[in-house]
Amino acid sequence: MDREFTEKLTIFWESGAIMLVDQTKLPIAYKLIKITTINQLINAINRLKVRGAPALGAAGAYGIALAAHNSRARTVSKLKTHVHAAGRSILATRPTAANLFYGVDRVLKAIEPCITSDEVRETALDEAIRIAEEDVITNKALSVVGASLLKDGDVVMTYCNAGRLATVGWGTALGVIRSAIKEGKRIAVYACETRPLNQGSRITAFELLEDNIPTTLIADNMAAWIMRQGKIDHVIVGADRITRSEVYNKVGTYMLAICAKNHGIPFYVAAPLSTFDYESSVVKIEERDANELRFCGGQQIAPSAVQVENPAFDATPVEFITGIITEEGIMDPQHIFHRSDTQS
Repeated sequence: MDREFTEKLTIFWESGAIMLVDQTKLPIAYKLIKITTINQLINAINRLKVRGAPALGAAGAYGIALAAHNSRARTVSKLKTHVHAAGRSILATRPTAANLFYGVDRVLKAIEPCITSDEVRETALDEAIRIAEEDVITNKALSVVGASLLKDGDVVMTYCNAGRLATVGWGTALGVIRSAIKEGKRIAVYACETRPLNQGSRITAFELLEDNIPTTLIADNMAAWIMRQGKIDHVIVGADRITRSEVYNKVGTYMLAICAKNHGIPFYVAAPLSTFDYESSVVKIEERDANELRFCGGQQIAPSAVQVENPAFDATPVEFITGIITEEGIMDPQHIFHRSDTQS
């Protein structure tokens, strides 16, 4: 059995513009939007029209290419200054997302040796396209690695969305599930809704049903009870940043990891090596708009005056994580960072 799956790209370059899926419209509508200015891109990132660590990496890379494409700077020096300023504005949108920094920084480094404005524009776009293409290749590679963990009949719990819509294509945590099914294994999924913006119910459930993968949606506060009933064989999630001691992912991941450990369920993180942060000792966790909790689906569900805390991410200590699935194998964070240390 060799199943075929949906392989539409989440983000790509077309005729001088960035095209991306507006994820705020899901699951009602699958709509592409055209981004022609840096302000439009910043708005799209802030409003989560484009989200997911690898997808943000591509968005940042394409953003630098767009800034170069649109700039009217008369000299290469002024063009580079303009592009660097655009990069800083893009990075300010999602400070916890490591891949966003990776995409922006990699394109900025690529244009450093350029000596003409045309060369800057061409190099920036070429590098951005390369980053996007590598994302799909990397996700498929790590998914094959992760599929080896799953056996026929397994049930996987996942959180938030780490599928093709969180990447340029294929996915990380959901990519592992796709690859296992492609190998002929029967895999079912429990998807947590992921409040307050419901990326699990709106996006993950949409993706899995799109590919006819057996899916059960649960509220976030049901996860421990479902585990206790013996219904879950593995938990697999994505990541927005991985440091030496912690994995940063959608808030609620830490709680899920504690529950999995208590019930003896393997807890895996699926992420490309570009998500690893080898330098930061302190990570800024993004605090989002309070109205994301006061409202749901456009309807007010809490008093306007209630005080709200709405961190976008939490940090899961590595001792709660069974392994990290990467394109180079299943590792633990210490193994990866020791590997990096010996190469530097």
